[in-house]
Amino acid sequence: MNKPVPATSLQPSDRLDSHPPDIDALLSRIAEGASKRERVLPFTEIDLIRKARLGALRLPVEAGGAGASIRALFEIVIRLGAADANVAHILRNHFSVVERLVRRPKDEQHRQWQKAVADGAIIGLAATELDTPKVGNVTPNTTLTADGDDYLLNGTKYYSTGTLYSDYVLVRTADTTGANAAVLVPVAREGIELIDDWDGLGQRLTATGTTHFRNVRVKRQETVFDAPDTGYGIPYSNTFAQLFLTAINAGIARAVLQDATELVRSRKRTFYYAPSEIPADDPLLQQTVGQIASGAFAAETVVLAAAEALDAATDAFDAGDAGAVDAAHRAALLSAKAKLVADEFAIRSGSLLFDVGGASATKKATNFDRHWRNARTLASHNPNSFKARSIGQYEISGTPLPAKGFF
Repeated sequence: MNKPVPATSLQPSDRLDSHPPDIDALLSRIAEGASKRERVLPFTEIDLIRKARLGALRLPVEAGGAGASIRALFEIVIRLGAADANVAHILRNHFSVVERLVRRPKDEQHRQWQKAVADGAIIGLAATELDTPKVGNVTPNTTLTADGDDYLLNGTKYYSTGTLYSDYVLVRTADTTGANAAVLVPVAREGIELIDDWDGLGQRLTATGTTHFRNVRVKRQETVFDAPDTGYGIPYSNTFAQLFLTAINAGIARAVLQDATELVRSRKRTFYYAPSEIPADDPLLQQTVGQIASGAFAAETVVLAAAEALDAATDAFDAGDAGAVDAAHRAALLSAKAKLVADEFAIRSGSLLFDVGGASATKKATNFDRHWRNARTLASHNPNSFKARSIGQYEISGTPLPAKGFF
């Protein structure tokens, strides 16, 4: 198994505020060969991101970041999703952890995490377990037991997206009293085993597999217990992560548009009963590409509108505004609506691409099917039926969306 590359120690003058990454060049490099890369884990591409300190976009400028807004970040996520949906997905948990625990440090340990991110470190996540809990139960089976001044962490997680490529991993756990907590530790720490056993039909390179924790020593300062104003205890704290997935699907819709236009322009042959000898002049192909383009525009627009609402909610929480929870609910509501729209257009566009190319577009060499497979996989993370039902319940009765879980 390949080992994650540690973040390089940098001088302050090398931080993101002094040398912002060339986003265009970075995304162009990541897009190279993406259609043929489904059998090669993208360690090289993630290391490019690490060296560019892209993971520090949301950190304040004074902390070595770019001070980017959530909207600005999600504009880049959409572009990254278009370049390579797997690479974008790998970074989802990193940016979610930065948002929860790193962007505004509360103590010296948090400041150390912030510095690591500013220097290029990537953070993974190990939260989900295969055991079926009672409905609504969020207490992990992964245990945190006292051992002297520290803790020992034991348990097994699945869907550990991105952790194989990361320098740190955030683990959801509970102590012997049942109190939920998050621990953030280096992936190289003794007792952590990363297994790349994800075999989904899409997002094949995200290493969304199993992670074992066997008597992993955790310092008390590396442990953050849930609280109403901290980490996972904040209402609607999962909205950011949910919208991140939706942004990747918006990026996939953009990638489909790019492939569709290039395919029509390059086609020499046409259909037997085509209304035009030249495919690019065929009004039916033009119409299909127009549908794909409109879907990509709609997906991107709703994602960025929800991102703006997330910016407002985050600003409200940071300022201690009394209306912060209401603002967070609005962001969650818009993000849920955005998911319904973007998922539908991404999946539909992935299918329409074959109406543009015909049977020859189904050849394995084109790998055009990856767009549909990746979009379908991303959309399946949190069923749209639950989102739609909660949206409808709110519109009809004013019932707030759930403040935890997949909202």
